Amino acid sequence: MTLRKLEIQENLQIVNSRIGLAAKTCGRDPSEITLIVVTKTFPTSDIEALYQLGIRNFGENRDQEGSVKAPELPDDCIWHFQGQIQSNKLKSIANWADVVHSIDDLSHASKLSSLVDQKDIFIQVSLDDQPNRGGVDPENLEEFVSGILAFKNLNLRGAMAVAPLGQEPGTAFARLKELSNQLQKFHPKADEISAGMSNDFESAIAHGATHIRIGSQILGVR
Repeated sequence: MTLRKLEIQENLQIVNSRIGLAAKTCGRDPSEITLIVVTKTFPTSDIEALYQLGIRNFGENRDQEGSVKAPELPDDCIWHFQGQIQSNKLKSIANWADVVHSIDDLSHASKLSSLVDQKDIFIQVSLDDQPNRGGVDPENLEEFVSGILAFKNLNLRGAMAVAPLGQEPGTAFARLKELSNQLQKFHPKADEISAGMSNDFESAIAHGATHIRIGSQILGVR
């Protein structure tokens, strides 16, 4: 085993232990939580090492990277796109991403729907007042969900959010949990929550996250 693979393995074991402890602390089954390893800026060799260590869920923020890496890995990998969407990249994203976490524009949903037979999506909701970070205004959530449900080939799985900078993560994730409950009133099957990154995933788990997106705690800082 190479030194790099050993480093990744050790980091992964630590993160999995923390996920298990966080889940048990709030009375949840760790198996309910999907770990997405965010591989942006890291080489395919690191992803191959993760694959050999049992990871199958990988996250990318940029089409330029995901479109190159995804075809190089086995077909049983599940690729998650979680970055801000550019309309001119949607055709490419649709080709390689199995799950799109950052739908916050009905025009993007419409275009994605026209490109695919079926696609899993999350609605990104905004938890702060920084529009450049993306997300649907919570006040518009009901109207937005209604628009999304018109696209029958988009499988709405739940809500996604990024905790605001400088705010206590628990406060943000409690709000996201409320919005998730609101979303389920409109679409009961959309009961998943994509939230939590390297610095706040335990708090996200405590507030119901089903998908956590971790990069630096496993792969290091680039």
